[in-house]
Amino acid sequence: MQSGVVIGRRPLWRLLLLSALVLGLAACAKQDDPPASPHAEVGVVTLRSERLPVASELSGRTRAYLTADVRPRVGGILRKRLFTEGAVVHEGDVLYEIDPAPYQAAYDSARGTLAQAEAAVLSARPKAERYRRLAELDAVSQQDRDDALASLKQAQAAVVAAQAGLESARIDLEYTRVRAPISGRIGTSAYTPGALVTADQTDALATIHQLDPIYVDVTQSSVQLLNLRRRMREGALKSAGGGVPVGLTLEDGSRYAHEGTLAVVASEVDEATGTVKLRAVVPNPDHELLPGMYVKASLSMAIDERAVLAPQQAVSRNGKGEATVLVVDDAGRVRSRVVQTGAAVGSRWVITAGAAAGERVVVQGAQKVRAGDAVRAVEIDPGSAASSPGEARPAPSGTSEQPASGGTQAD
Repeated sequence: MQSGVVIGRRPLWRLLLLSALVLGLAACAKQDDPPASPHAEVGVVTLRSERLPVASELSGRTRAYLTADVRPRVGGILRKRLFTEGAVVHEGDVLYEIDPAPYQAAYDSARGTLAQAEAAVLSARPKAERYRRLAELDAVSQQDRDDALASLKQAQAAVVAAQAGLESARIDLEYTRVRAPISGRIGTSAYTPGALVTADQTDALATIHQLDPIYVDVTQSSVQLLNLRRRMREGALKSAGGGVPVGLTLEDGSRYAHEGTLAVVASEVDEATGTVKLRAVVPNPDHELLPGMYVKASLSMAIDERAVLAPQQAVSRNGKGEATVLVVDDAGRVRSRVVQTGAAVGSRWVITAGAAAGERVVVQGAQKVRAGDAVRAVEIDPGSAASSPGEARPAPSGTSEQPASGGTQAD
């Protein structure tokens, strides 16, 4: 009987022990399970289309608005130089004086010749009148009358010739005072007093440059110009119209204070370089710009009415070096998107391909999520994520027609 009781109790103890073990393991497993994590929160900016000038940054050099070489019109010995080298001169200022003595003598001689011719007229006129009256009375022959009239006309013609000779001598005498043909800044003098100069010699005495305003000649690839015009015809871009503003960056990297205007787009392509010349007229009141200076000109000949810009912090690069953004779709999941970037506008990139207006890009918390993750998107004020809109700055690589060309990409 005792043996039966012990045997009967063993299953009960085993059952209780097994139950306690199962409950303990379940409690431990429950304590080890982490709580369900909420979706990560990211800051996003909704991309919008904006009106943006399409800027081109082109290299070129300055050219004088007017250039004139100073040359003598008569020959002789230079007596005086009447200007300061490098100074500003005005049209009509006397710059040099050539020895006037021989020209003064020629002028005086021409004046005497004129006086003789005028005296001959005074003698021939009354004689011709007398012979006319006598011929009417048949007191002299018709031939004598004709001879007297011819003498008068010859004397009158001599007066005209003498007047022309006197004027020519006066002009030569005036040319001994060499004047400035234009207003501007004069360079160094190639001749000094005492030098012999000749009329219309090849070498200039000096050169004058008119510097205000000043020309800026730049070149643009004919391919880029054709692409720009094609996009305007297709409606992707709108012409900026007349009076395209031109800003300059100087050789030292500083911004020139005065803005110019595009004046000319050449009607031919340079066959050697495949470029088209563009010329701007730029104010230069302080003569800060000198002919031959290297400058970079920024101009906008077209406007993109639907430009898409993304904050720079939204753009990163993948292992292939491609620019990418994280886009939050309508389902709240993160998608990685390869994009093409163009010019920089403040602290934003122009997106030329890969993302469209209306899409949400991640600008905060990107390091916490991966493509495919579900997130809670919080809209960020675009003003806190990027600067205000402005004109596109062409990429540092020098690629023109930005953002249309999709040149420089985000780092």
